[in-house]
Amino acid sequence: MNLLGIILSGVAGYLIGAISSARIVTRIFTHGEKAPEETVVGLEGSDKKLVLKTVSATSVSAHLGSKAGFITYLMDVIKIFIPTLALKLLYPGTEYFLVFAILGVVGHNWPVYYGFKGGRGLSAIYGAFLVLDWPGVFVTAIGGMIFALFILRDVFSAYMAGLWFMIPWLWFRTHDVNYLIFAIIANILYGIAIFPEAREWFKIKKEGKWDDPTAVIQLSGMGRGLLKMAKKFGIIKPSPKV
Repeated sequence: MNLLGIILSGVAGYLIGAISSARIVTRIFTHGEKAPEETVVGLEGSDKKLVLKTVSATSVSAHLGSKAGFITYLMDVIKIFIPTLALKLLYPGTEYFLVFAILGVVGHNWPVYYGFKGGRGLSAIYGAFLVLDWPGVFVTAIGGMIFALFILRDVFSAYMAGLWFMIPWLWFRTHDVNYLIFAIIANILYGIAIFPEAREWFKIKKEGKWDDPTAVIQLSGMGRGLLKMAKKFGIIKPSPKV
């Protein structure tokens, strides 16, 4: 690797990552309306509300429905996946693709085009993770969901646990220090971006006992899909509130 290649990979990653799929999809689905920078979501089984302070696939799903949320998520994954894969194939033996991926997550979370108001980085991270070790995406996501729901018994953590598992998984699979560094930095970036929502969520839990596992998980299209699977296999019993 050379310094110029690192700089170009990083700049390209940031500028591409900063393209807001959530805003594009919102404009298309609403025929020109701007995506709200805050989305208030009512929580099933409680009078509490959670404010989503990001512009992301999750907020699009809450605002416009699962279809729009899924399209947003897919676009965010692809915008990182394709360039990261291309750099890995075109420049074997270098870490340009990892530099691109990390800066892509930074751009996604804090986009220069939109006043640095972006998403949380989950879809962007998974876009890169697909290049690094695609089976790990499914193993860690499902394993993290199960761990959070049945061990931690906290549905909000279900969104983060998959990324926690990415760290030991990539080390186990590759023993590559650069991959390990990517996983650690990705978790830090996601943690910073989701911190306002996490603080509000745990405040809600502290104020009153409310841990309905069918509520927060419905905030995203992916969550609703997982919820349907969980009900089908009897992991979560159907509730009249859902």
